[in-house]
Amino acid sequence: MPEHASDRPIFIVGCPRSGTTLLQLMLHAHPRIAIPPETRILVHAYNRRLRFGDLSQRRNREALAEWIVSRPRRQFGDLGIDAATFVERAGDGPGTIGSVVATVYRMYAERHGKPRWGDKRPPYIRHIDAIVRMFPDAQFIHLIRDPRDCVASLKEMPWFRGTTAEAVHRWAEAIDLGRRAARRLPADAYTEVRYEDLTADPRGTLTELCAFLGEEFDEAMLEPSQVADVVPGHKHWHRNVRREVMTGRAGSWTRRLEPWEAGLCEAVLGERMAAYGYAPSGAPRPNRALRREYRKVAGRARRRLRYDAIRDRLIRLREPNPVASLLTTGNREPELIRGN
Repeated sequence: MPEHASDRPIFIVGCPRSGTTLLQLMLHAHPRIAIPPETRILVHAYNRRLRFGDLSQRRNREALAEWIVSRPRRQFGDLGIDAATFVERAGDGPGTIGSVVATVYRMYAERHGKPRWGDKRPPYIRHIDAIVRMFPDAQFIHLIRDPRDCVASLKEMPWFRGTTAEAVHRWAEAIDLGRRAARRLPADAYTEVRYEDLTADPRGTLTELCAFLGEEFDEAMLEPSQVADVVPGHKHWHRNVRREVMTGRAGSWTRRLEPWEAGLCEAVLGERMAAYGYAPSGAPRPNRALRREYRKVAGRARRRLRYDAIRDRLIRLREPNPVASLLTTGNREPELIRGN
């Protein structure tokens, strides 16, 4: 174990269907790290922070905690945490929204006998600024996979209702937002891992990743299927993580995409693909209608991100408290640790 063990939060982000659940389980298998099943707590709580008023007041912290545990769509129940105990601990803790939310994950880690927590949700790639505000010492792992494999897998998901163009843009957006984060964040706060490297050489890739996290590699990380019960059983699309680590899914897009779909990927993602070592196949170039549809999708996504950024700036003007968690070693201010 490193001389000064880290307790920095860990966030796994990326395009959906990039293998983030596999990486979640690999990290969860580490004896010091707990990564829970996906929930909808963090971003929803941040976006609604004004609703709960001045969090220096205990009753408001408890109201926030009760909101977290009482909304089924927040998926608090998947964590196996006692709701009443969480509400009490949130009331006892610091008066910031980051601290209340962090208490959820700390309790999950404690349940597994581990000192360090993380979280995995691919769409967090859109919310890195908010996460850094709540957890200034956070570390981000961006998992990147061949976009053609991501698109093929996304199209097969029961929860994905989008078009092929929308699936392609999800990958482009993740890459662009990841690049922005890489420019803005310190080198020890953001890293990228290729799915293909993770599955072809899990030992080497995880050893490098552990060095980034300030942890020692542990052999248990090579057997993520041993902790796959972390993933709720109803999420049957994650069934592959219950098996040994495989390389067979890499490149399977050749059997799962139509030529025009592969062509759209390669035409609009060419520079980004090349930057990560994904070679074009020579698929036919998309027609004008497909390119026009993709541009419309990309334009809508950009407008949504701009709207969300403006909305957040306006909310910040009305914040009654700081938002940062005060529950990690590098971000503690003793005089603020306990609210009223």
